[in-house]
Amino acid sequence: MTTTTTEPVKAVGGGHRRSTLLTLGMLAFLIYFLLPLFWLVVASTKNMGDLFSSFGLWFADDFSLPENLRRVFTAQDGVYGRWLLNTAFYAVVSAGGAAVLAALGGYGFAKFGFRGNKALFGLVLGAIMVPSTALAIPTYLIFARIGLVNTPWAIILPSLVNPFGLYLMRIYAEEAVPDSLLEAARIDGAGEFRIFRRVVLRLLAPGFVTVLLFTLVATWNNYFLPLIMLNDPSLYPVTVGLANWASQATVAGGSGDVIPLVVTGSLLSIIPLVAAFLMLQRYWQSGLATGGVKQ
Repeated sequence: MTTTTTEPVKAVGGGHRRSTLLTLGMLAFLIYFLLPLFWLVVASTKNMGDLFSSFGLWFADDFSLPENLRRVFTAQDGVYGRWLLNTAFYAVVSAGGAAVLAALGGYGFAKFGFRGNKALFGLVLGAIMVPSTALAIPTYLIFARIGLVNTPWAIILPSLVNPFGLYLMRIYAEEAVPDSLLEAARIDGAGEFRIFRRVVLRLLAPGFVTVLLFTLVATWNNYFLPLIMLNDPSLYPVTVGLANWASQATVAGGSGDVIPLVVTGSLLSIIPLVAAFLMLQRYWQSGLATGGVKQ
């Protein structure tokens, strides 16, 4: 009787080899991306004088973070809180709507054969190449004609169109949604929208969350579109509001004690994005279609 044993396959030359150069390169990239964030955290703990007199990458003796937070939320009758709520509203509504539309469109392109499918998808690929800033002025002219300028819709409606999200969902739906599962649902008498809501959307969850987060970040950080669409400070998102404060500091020659507000407000504005990534990252760990259909 013959017995066989399985052993882990080792790299050529014996053992697992590590690339020192690759490790150093990854550490360099890590420092490059985290250093600005570390500076922002440190700068938020300093007052106006310490920002310019102390070492930029370490804390000063006077820990001013509580005072900076108080001033951020009380400046100009607490307008920063209003900006933060505006940004959250624009980002959540835009991200949710864009993800649903991308899922519907991607599923339709992937699983339904219709005349002009390839041509329309080619237009989607072409739209990915068009920078959003090139469409800002035409969008403003159209919205001004229909009376949507200086309203939340001027920010939300353009953000619902996500050609890259549609492309991503089409590619993902081709592999994540088995045709046999769709056929079984149709045989059971389920309608197309019920199949999408009860079956397809569950299978597309990792791709759906990816589009959701991409759109959320893009809308949260959007500056140019709100800048030209909004002229009411009560409708500003955080990006435009902080830029307004920064311009006040520039006009005052850096002596208006506004710079700590801009720095601390910038730190607060990234916390919701970090929280969103931490809460939704579990949907990327594995696809939900694994084992769903036995071929």
